[in-house]
Amino acid sequence: MVQAREPQLKAALFEVVEVGEELGPVEEVVTDHKVKSFAFTVDDYHPWYFGDSPFGGRIGHAALLANDLLYLYMTKYDPTTVLGLHTHEELWFHHPVFVGERVTLRARYVEKYVRREKGYIVTEAEATGHDGRLLLRRRGTEIMRVRPGDVVGRRTAEPPVRRVTGEYRRDVAPAAHARADLAPGTPIVPLIKQPRQDQVSVFSRIDQFYRNIHTDLELARAAGLTGPIIQSEMEVMYLAELLTSFFGAPWFTSGWLSTKFIHPVYVGETLAVRGVVTGRTETPGGIRLDLDLWVENAAGKMTVVGWASGLVAS
Repeated sequence: MVQAREPQLKAALFEVVEVGEELGPVEEVVTDHKVKSFAFTVDDYHPWYFGDSPFGGRIGHAALLANDLLYLYMTKYDPTTVLGLHTHEELWFHHPVFVGERVTLRARYVEKYVRREKGYIVTEAEATGHDGRLLLRRRGTEIMRVRPGDVVGRRTAEPPVRRVTGEYRRDVAPAAHARADLAPGTPIVPLIKQPRQDQVSVFSRIDQFYRNIHTDLELARAAGLTGPIIQSEMEVMYLAELLTSFFGAPWFTSGWLSTKFIHPVYVGETLAVRGVVTGRTETPGGIRLDLDLWVENAAGKMTVVGWASGLVAS
């Protein structure tokens, strides 16, 4: 019997990527192990992920599948050839995923361009449930084939359309939960995170024996870094946790989150994950609150800035 060959993976080069190229579909089951591993990597042990939830069963973290959608490129591209940076992430939350559910992941390259002598690619992706309902949509932008140490922390990225200042009202107590009467400038209760190497390695697929600037000291130094840096996607997970705590159940069905990555985070750094209410909008579905978000290190330097909105629970 002739054994079928595995398809040969392509080098992750800007020149090789084709606009319109499909990645997937890939099916996977959201197992108990997956949820527990994810909880460990981001230190998020919300009771809805281990017992009952307002949705009538045990669910996964809101952004549980976001990293899986990002990694769909590995179905066609050799992960050992990746040398680039994640610059922008946008997520739309439509429905929660239930533990034990079989999901389908799909992605497609929708744009590529050169700016400041760097090649950018844009990917759109989605996760659907076993019954076809849309769970999560993602749009991500990456720089391909750039030496990270030559870029990180040097403000070479395009400035965001709306600047996040990190300012908030000091005379107002931080809000733990979304309310329609929260005034602009109201801060929300922050999170404190300290990503450890074991957490970072599991998040960045050390179980599949991938060596990269997140899991391997030698490769990180060869890339011009002083040590491993965390995957930017981990900070997206921290922000999703902050927003889940703030909006509650409506975040899983109405949330929108957009982030720009502006400074690297080295393993072991202490991070504050913060947000501030910037406005409210009346929609047919109810009141939506708008927020500015950011993550800052112990020196007060922002590492991620972002924007979000979600419905207030009625």
